Amino acid sequence: MSITRILPVRHSLLLLLLYIGCFQTSYARSFYSDNSIQKRNNLEDETPACQIYCYGPLLHTVQMAQLYQDSKTFVDMKLKLTPEQTYSEFEAFMTSKNHTPTTDEIREFVNNHFDDLGKEFVPWIPDDWTDHPAFIDDINDPDLKQWGMDLNGIWKDLGRKMIEDVHMNPHFYSIIPVNHPVIVPGGRFIEFYYWDSYWIIRGLLYSEMTHTAKGMLQNFMSIIERFGFIPNGGRIYYAGRSQPPLLAAMIDSYVDFTNDKHFGIDALDILEREFEYWMNNHTVQAKGYNICAYSNSAPGPRPESYREDVETSKVFPTEEEKEAHYNELKAAAESGMDFSSRWFINDQGGITGNLTNLKTRSIVPVELNAILYWNAKIIAKFHKQAGNESKSDEYEKKAAYILQAIEAVHWNEEAGVWLDYDLINNKPRNHFVPTNLSPLWTRAYDSNLADKISTAVLKYIETMELDKYPGGVPNTLYRTGEQWDYPNVWPPMQYVLVEGLDNLGTEGAKNISAKWGHRWLTSNFEAYRESRAMFEKYDAERFGGHGGGGEYDVQKGFGWSNGIIIEFLKKYGKEISLSNKGNDGGNQPKSDEIF
Repeated sequence: MSITRILPVRHSLLLLLLYIGCFQTSYARSFYSDNSIQKRNNLEDETPACQIYCYGPLLHTVQMAQLYQDSKTFVDMKLKLTPEQTYSEFEAFMTSKNHTPTTDEIREFVNNHFDDLGKEFVPWIPDDWTDHPAFIDDINDPDLKQWGMDLNGIWKDLGRKMIEDVHMNPHFYSIIPVNHPVIVPGGRFIEFYYWDSYWIIRGLLYSEMTHTAKGMLQNFMSIIERFGFIPNGGRIYYAGRSQPPLLAAMIDSYVDFTNDKHFGIDALDILEREFEYWMNNHTVQAKGYNICAYSNSAPGPRPESYREDVETSKVFPTEEEKEAHYNELKAAAESGMDFSSRWFINDQGGITGNLTNLKTRSIVPVELNAILYWNAKIIAKFHKQAGNESKSDEYEKKAAYILQAIEAVHWNEEAGVWLDYDLINNKPRNHFVPTNLSPLWTRAYDSNLADKISTAVLKYIETMELDKYPGGVPNTLYRTGEQWDYPNVWPPMQYVLVEGLDNLGTEGAKNISAKWGHRWLTSNFEAYRESRAMFEKYDAERFGGHGGGGEYDVQKGFGWSNGIIIEFLKKYGKEISLSNKGNDGGNQPKSDEIF
């Protein structure tokens, strides 16, 4: 039975069967898509390692022993023996130690049965890399021009190609095999990630690396063919969750840059399948509308943060409550914002608290529905280009319904922006997150109301004092120690704000868009000048500062940071001169030109 036939089965059932398939090879064989382009195309060839990497006593024993500072280290290591042999020897090992091995004994077992992480990839220099892409010529300032050259060179550092053994023996790895090389984010993230790839691919396209970008898109398309959706990242332990669904926007970007309309048309079946996966498996009811929220389908703690999840769950007295907590953690990870007070609902309905207050599944997020609207519009456009008017009309109607839902559930007249919605307390969540403006980015609003929306949004920006931060607009205004909270500033969120305000098209919105775009570019340059590195996140309180907090150390690389700055260098390179900039980024519109 093809996976295309079982969708739209509820996703929880889908993943339950997937995990059962790790042990029942004959069932797994029937569950797998006939259309896979992989060299080994049975589910059993890719997921028997789930019993090692996704759940179970071996994972629990090793991760709770805290052998590594970062829990992700273990689940990225390569097996030396088959999963079945490894598990059998683990059971014998535990029996011999009366099920109470010491930390040193566990370490010895791991050393004997696992190789170092990163064995699945080798460094790869993209075959379409060029030392002087055209965007460089649009940069006037010599220091920024050299920076653009440096960022273009980082693509060579982030290129990875899977070794042949991954395709021939996938059960020795936690990686999901794909046919084409990838650009990884950097740092601890040594595999591809879903939503990161939107900004990576746009950066590649501006760097004229269309072949590399196309290969990454083909990887994602093959994964949807096999699993029906794209996991959070390229590991089997991410199989219970996705990330914001930006494949349609990636393909649309590729078509815009290359004019290869046939690629978009040929991708329609895949894009529809992903769209329907989200609509069939993430829908909740709010104000009488079917609208989407983040969720999760795999049981237990996150394998890559196993010990941390077990620790935070200790406050919950029952196994049922612990499992609910694990689901909230994974749903927040699906959002990409892991973790933030954005997802906290305390007993009073407020956002103060900690990770035990996560209620991600009960919060209807603005950007998810704005992105799904965008998906439907892109699919409709590709069908129209293919000459299929009826299918185009079908997806235009789906887009129109989502737009109605966004207006009814998210738009808040009093605040003047779109707000997340609390399903527990049946109320809008009137707290700042950049995603409150995300419909501007995806154009999920009535363009006839652009002037009214602009007046409201600019007043909101002024009221919330969002323009006062030297390092960029923070992700929230609450300092919790979580990495998606104040004072951290995240590249994709700055992009959403800058591009969204620019899309709105009014003079005031475009002025503040340019101001924030200039500031982001020059602040990132200051951090690069001091460190010779690009970072995953930055610091709102300090011009040129990088961020911190969360579950892991600051990561350098960094794929989405590079891609966004390359795009902004193309966009603003003729306007910005570092010689006359101040700590506000220089060359900025005056405040009275904005408000």
